Order: sequence, then structure tokens, then C-alpha cells
Amino acid sequence: MIDVYLVRHATAEQRDYVRWPHDVERPLSAAGLARFRSAARGLPSLVSQVDTVFTSPYLRAMQTAEVLAEESGWPEAQPSAALAANHPPADALPLLRTMPAAASIALVGHEPYLSSLASLLAAGDENALRLELKKGGVVSLGCDGTPTPGAALLRWSVTPKILRRLEGARGGRPS
Repeated sequence: MIDVYLVRHATAEQRDYVRWPHDVERPLSAAGLARFRSAARGLPSLVSQVDTVFTSPYLRAMQTAEVLAEESGWPEAQPSAALAANHPPADALPLLRTMPAAASIALVGHEPYLSSLASLLAAGDENALRLELKKGGVVSLGCDGTPTPGAALLRWSVTPKILRRLEGARGGRPS
């Protein structure tokens, strides 16, 4: 079974083409960063281990992945152009297919890309499943065998608010 976790980047700064002429450079906001740190500390309650993390090359996604490594103990993320916001969700399939059986992989990226990818994996069509993935939220899918369209089971989807409550229930940082 391949475990797939889709993580939407945390809340970013408002678009400002003077400060960030290219949207790829737009960072997380200070508040978004702080709230996601708390959410990331709750994630180990649901996810015991992640073997590999890929992230969109956009700064806000890379910062989100850095927080996951710091607060959840996930591995350092590898940037992948396939996860950029302007790519089709099917571009992530080759990344997923690099994983051995019984592995876990996390993809950090954007909406509507991630919910469309979840739909593609679970229902075989990127428009078949309607899923709301909040900023800083996580979706869990399971794939028996090679990840292909329609082969995944949608296990759960959690909001960052739920993750922050899980942090409180655990009493702080994972051990």
C-alpha cells in the first residue's frame, strides 16, 4: 500500500505584484506560518511516518514543507516542477510511481491542483470528486499497487483547525 498525503500550502501573503512581481515568489504570511506550525505539530497524531516529500517550487509551498520537516519530523522536501500551480494534476503521477510498495509520500502544493489530483486518483477523473482543501489542510489517500487514475481510496481530509486541536490533545511537539 502506498500512502499519499496531499498538503495544501499554508496562508500566504496577499498578491502584490510590486513586492512579488512573480507569484512564485510570494511567501507565507507571518500569521499563516504561526498557525501552520501549530497544525503541523498535530499531524503526527494521524501520520506516523512519511518517507518522501515533494513540493511545488513556489516559495509558499516550500516554506510549508520546511515547517512539516521542523514540526512533524517529515523528511526535507524535494522541489518538483510537476507540482507547480500551472501544471495539470496528472503530472504528479510519475512522482507517485517512483515510490516502492509500502511507502508513504507527501506532495505539498496548491489548489485546485491538489483536490483535482485527489479526484483523479480516487475517481479516475480530476473533476469527478468535489473536495474542499483549506490552506494548511491535508488529504490522505491509499493506493494498492501502482498509483493510477481511479486506484486510490480516499481515507480522510482534515482542516488545519482539526490539526491544531490534535496538537493540543497531544500536549505539544511529537516525541
